[in-house]
Amino acid sequence: MNTVRWGMIGCGSVTERKSGPAFYKAPGSALVAVMGRRLEAVQDYAARHGIARVYTDVESLIADPQVDAVYIATPPDSHRAYSLMVAAAGKHCCVEKPMSLNAGQSLEMQQAFEKAGVQLFVSYYRRSLPRFQQVRQWLLEGRIGEVRHLTWSLTKPPSEADQNGSANWRTDPQIAGGGYFADLASHGFDLFQYLLGDIVEVAGFTARQAGLYAAEDAVSASWRFASGALGMGCWNFVADRREDRIEVIGSKGRIIFSVFDEQPVQLQAEETLSLQIDNHPHIQWHHVLGMNAHIRGEAQHPALAVEALKTDWVMDRILGRG
Repeated sequence: MNTVRWGMIGCGSVTERKSGPAFYKAPGSALVAVMGRRLEAVQDYAARHGIARVYTDVESLIADPQVDAVYIATPPDSHRAYSLMVAAAGKHCCVEKPMSLNAGQSLEMQQAFEKAGVQLFVSYYRRSLPRFQQVRQWLLEGRIGEVRHLTWSLTKPPSEADQNGSANWRTDPQIAGGGYFADLASHGFDLFQYLLGDIVEVAGFTARQAGLYAAEDAVSASWRFASGALGMGCWNFVADRREDRIEVIGSKGRIIFSVFDEQPVQLQAEETLSLQIDNHPHIQWHHVLGMNAHIRGEAQHPALAVEALKTDWVMDRILGRG
């Protein structure tokens, strides 16, 4: 399979620049079909992105014989049903993050693909970004000695839409599995486990401090990695200002970076470095390259469902999800 031919379910905002173009611009990749519920919207998307075929029902896209793999770019409440259909069709799949509404659903998805003998990837694409590969290299080289602690502070003020009560699936627990914490912190917990190993214990507290929507708007948590390193985090989405800061404390130095902002990655140890490593304009570019190489049997891609399950377990413990 020299070129992996993808079909895409959903054509919302995340697919306009972050993901969609990577699937048809990356070497060895093609986006041959797209599905959306509204015909006019999906036709418009296809015309602007040069996609040959459009569908308004999921079943037809999955059954398309020209589609080798399916990218599910919809909110989390539909991930389980759509992915199980893809597994039943014997095709590879990439599902947006979070993987599903809870770890129970995600385990069912992972097992279905394992039984079918095809791959299930999750869009935890930060594992593949060059900026985090640099952090991983510093850690593997022991540049800060033994890791002792990780802290993450992620805050932002409420948006105008939050304040006026506009419809937003990201703050509807029935659709998203939580609020902004479920949507954003999942990226961080997946990245931390890629960099520092599995989290084996975790506890947290949640609150609706401003009460602007049904989901939690404030979370604090602490956890322990299998290595013995500890972690703690503060996430507040009704705060005074935006902040995104990670500090990894070691026995011989520290590494400072952010999960979402393109701030320099900093090494503070025997050598002090501050590197500006920008993301690709289509941020899922490296993720798409990795999935295609994995499907072709050329390399192992780290953003697999079996890894994403670990993050779902952490999120369940913090949010009290069943």
